[in-house]
Amino acid sequence: MAQHFLMSAAARTLSLADLCDLSEDAAHKMLCKMRWADTGGDPVCPHCSCPAIYTYRCRRVFKCKACHRQFSATSGTLLAHRKLPFRTLLMAFSLFVNAVKGLSSLQLGRDLGLHAKTAFILLHKPRCALTASSAAATLKGTVEIDGAWFGGHVRPENHRAARIGRRKPQNGKRRCVVVMREREGKTLATVVKYEAEAVPIIRRRIARGSAVHADEARAWDDLHATFEMKRIDHSKAYSANGACTNQAESYFSRLRRAEIGQHHHIAGPHLAQYAGEMAWREDMRRKATGAQFNACGRLTLGHPPSKPWTGYWQRHLRKEELGQAA
Repeated sequence: MAQHFLMSAAARTLSLADLCDLSEDAAHKMLCKMRWADTGGDPVCPHCSCPAIYTYRCRRVFKCKACHRQFSATSGTLLAHRKLPFRTLLMAFSLFVNAVKGLSSLQLGRDLGLHAKTAFILLHKPRCALTASSAAATLKGTVEIDGAWFGGHVRPENHRAARIGRRKPQNGKRRCVVVMREREGKTLATVVKYEAEAVPIIRRRIARGSAVHADEARAWDDLHATFEMKRIDHSKAYSANGACTNQAESYFSRLRRAEIGQHHHIAGPHLAQYAGEMAWREDMRRKATGAQFNACGRLTLGHPPSKPWTGYWQRHLRKEELGQAA
């Protein structure tokens, strides 16, 4: 019997132990190679794209010979204004990609000795990059779609008669995650209030002429006019007449394990980033740990600073909120 790839040595090309012994200079060079992979780690000015750079000996900063502006390995990226050592950032990337069902901020804080608020922001920055990397992607061929409810928390009542369905958004916190997944291809996820709201998104993100597999939910009836549809009634079978949504269900299984087993609570405003993270994990599940580490680092260092995550814990009330409070 052939050995599964994830159990082979080829899948373990980078571990946390490989990063623990790095010096700060070596970690800085590794981060530079991630950001400027096209030039082999040689810095390029983020302001004017000039490759002619001065390097300071006493500090890990650079100066552009053209515009004379200083910058660092994290300037103009999601990690701009960082205060953590470079080695700690690399270790955080390693822990993040190796957690196949997601990584909670409390767990990362314990592993690296960080405050939970610091770990929370540090984890959301790669999630922001992973979600943005697929924002313009289009699927084609055979695509599976499905929807499921996530986010918030519905506390079960003591008496059965008082309980409400957890799959329904009666409490106003839960949202519907709709996944679109190519067979042996890319995975896209979007967050909507109801499945029917995802129909125009599906029409934009899936190319015409594709074969779309879906369940018997009425929300997908409108797609018959656009795509070649194959429907499966899950009350009768998982797969029948060549139609199934097993890969979409596999994505939901990973996201459900992350919600229940790792994070325990996913806030509504952040659900889209968690959904995007799990879509990226599904696409990279057959890649070696080193490839996942480099891909995550390059996406994070290639993304501009995020306004929502800059000063997240120091944000002030808006003027209209101050007026209401008064």
